[in-house]
Amino acid sequence: MSGMATILHVDMDAFFASVELLHHPEWRGKPLVVGAGPHERGVVSTCSYEARAFGVRSAMPSRTAYAKCPQAIFTPPHMDLYRDVSTRAFEVFGHYSPYVEAVSIDEAFLDVSGTLHLYGGDPRRLGEALRAEIRATCGVTCSVGIAPNRLLAKIGSEENKPDGLTILPTDPIELAAFLAPRPVSVLWGVGRKTVEALKPYGILTCGDLQRMKPNALVPQELIDLAYGRAEATVHWEPREEKSVSREHTFETDEPRRDAVRAKLLELVADVGYRFRRIPRWATTARLKIRNAAFETRLRQTPFPSPVQDDVAFRAAALTLFDAEWPKGTCPHGAVRLIGFGVTNFRATPDDGQLDLFVAPEDAARERRERLSRALDGLRAHGHVLTQPSA
Repeated sequence: MSGMATILHVDMDAFFASVELLHHPEWRGKPLVVGAGPHERGVVSTCSYEARAFGVRSAMPSRTAYAKCPQAIFTPPHMDLYRDVSTRAFEVFGHYSPYVEAVSIDEAFLDVSGTLHLYGGDPRRLGEALRAEIRATCGVTCSVGIAPNRLLAKIGSEENKPDGLTILPTDPIELAAFLAPRPVSVLWGVGRKTVEALKPYGILTCGDLQRMKPNALVPQELIDLAYGRAEATVHWEPREEKSVSREHTFETDEPRRDAVRAKLLELVADVGYRFRRIPRWATTARLKIRNAAFETRLRQTPFPSPVQDDVAFRAAALTLFDAEWPKGTCPHGAVRLIGFGVTNFRATPDDGQLDLFVAPEDAARERRERLSRALDGLRAHGHVLTQPSA
């Protein structure tokens, strides 16, 4: 896609329902409805794909949903859980582009034109990497469309749901052929009323629009959309990161302390690598552990002074871990999730005062930082590294 914009649209699959399944794995494979109760006045927020097979849809009255699928499990929304997973998902999006436009809690556009070269110029490699990181970090799936503009990327993300990836063509002739059989409702601004207004004239598909000449009913703008001509600009706003963190949800609950500790150290290394992309220093480290009963324990500790190096991050993580899970004990049973992060950032590692002499601890910090940055350079080229010991 060289020479033109490369826009990615990501849509989290049945997001509220997917997050509920993280906390209720016993519901997997069953029709699930998130929203008002089956006998309440209210609507469906979202539902699992098993419920959709019975005709249940978002915004449908819950009583109608119950009539269509009385065996469904109904649960009210838990927005705090959804926001937590959404925050982690948007952190992942930021790993692939600084230009992220949030459409909703579970949907975003990314302009990946400037980062595509990191994946050999292959949009499929980038898309697969993002989807894999969402699965590993958030425990849910997403569908991705990649195209020359926002409209086409959005259409692409809907093409192979759930858990799909679609790369749309860039050649105008191929794009027109791709869109031709699709209903006009896939185009932006074409709602139910417009669909009904076009129907008496035999205009049902994008191909029908492509054959039209502009007139009072069909403006040129609508014909352009039918050919896939649309705005490429991603409307993003710079966001100041408040923390940098990584979490891992084990496929099966993990009872072994050494295995959880090893995964923690992997997360620490990734946090350090991502943290140092911007010149900054952290003052606080955080540990998160969630057990099989979904009980979550949080611990944090301040660094003796602001730091950005792997040695300091690793030492803090292990201190917190050993305090939460001492050797020879089993306070959590099996662990479902482990996470590490740093927060409370500073722009400099000191108080901004000019010192005539370099303190020994500052010299040691600078050596650790140089080592960490050297390791970052190797990581950027795909080398697998052993972390320096604390």
